[in-house]
Amino acid sequence: QDAIDRREKRNETFKTAVHGLETDTPALKTEELGRRAPQWVRDNLVTMCMRCKEPFNAITRRRHHCRACGYVVCARCSDYKVELQYDGNRPNRVCQECYIFLTGHTVLEDREGKHKGILEKGAAEVSRRSLLCSSLQLLDKNGKGGTRGWFVIPQDDPLVLYIYAAPQDVRAHTSIPLLGYQVRDMPQSESRHLFQLAQSRQVFTFVADTEELKRRWMKAMARSAAGITHPEEED
Repeated sequence: QDAIDRREKRNETFKTAVHGLETDTPALKTEELGRRAPQWVRDNLVTMCMRCKEPFNAITRRRHHCRACGYVVCARCSDYKVELQYDGNRPNRVCQECYIFLTGHTVLEDREGKHKGILEKGAAEVSRRSLLCSSLQLLDKNGKGGTRGWFVIPQDDPLVLYIYAAPQDVRAHTSIPLLGYQVRDMPQSESRHLFQLAQSRQVFTFVADTEELKRRWMKAMARSAAGITHPEEED
């Protein structure tokens, strides 16, 4: 598992942290749906259906790609077929939203009316407009284990840290209000670049991939913890 984590970390996160968002998959314009082949969102960038937000699992909820927009969706959300112009007008599996757009038909189950909760902000969309985003590891309370995720401080919500399981997920699984926290540096341990957020008895310990990335996160979190919402306010 350590070897897998290290490989994924090298392939998916280092370039993102240093050079900016590499996971931003260009979306087709609305008028291009069905006329041009989409660029598929990679399976390993999502942990939940990009339409209904239900988590994937190996048995009952498998990953599928919409042949019109390229989103990774579950079987229920892609149980539709439409003739696509770019594929010689052959029927292709598409998601519910593309089916409605391309055919003009309605379906019995419509989730568009649902109100977006505070966590229901897509990682890719939020990351494009972020103060800082990258992969980090959040350690558990005993400091031995933890989970790797995609962490974002959005420009339009700069006092909150959003945590996603993967960089293309359409819903964050949790958030941490940063205002009032203290940012603590920690000595390097076993080549791990550690730092903490602390407030009263609540302590979060993070592991960054590099020392430079750790410093960037400490600066961004300290700014948010102090209530600074714009970089120019630091002066």
